[in-house]
Amino acid sequence: MEEQELILIPKVEKYLEYMLNLLIKLPRTEKFSIGNEYKISMYEMLKNVMYIVKIDENRRLYYIDKIDVELNCQRIFLRIMVKNRWIDENKFKIAR
Repeated sequence: MEEQELILIPKVEKYLEYMLNLLIKLPRTEKFSIGNEYKISMYEMLKNVMYIVKIDENRRLYYIDKIDVELNCQRIFLRIMVKNRWIDENKFKIAR
């Protein structure tokens, strides 16, 4: 599992980088509301990914479930952003 963990971390980093650049471009009012919630969710997800690397296999499912919850919240935030036209469909497709 060691190699798989090393593959996951750079992918999460790229996702975070892309999304932070996208969130910076949101309208000012939304940048500090939904944008802030999105960032908190991403950072929590990143922490949980880091825990997976450090803990025993029998405790990993708990953190994987937490990551899944954060990703689902982020998808909802993305759909809200598209619906309100704060981001376009192309950025939505890339982010999800």
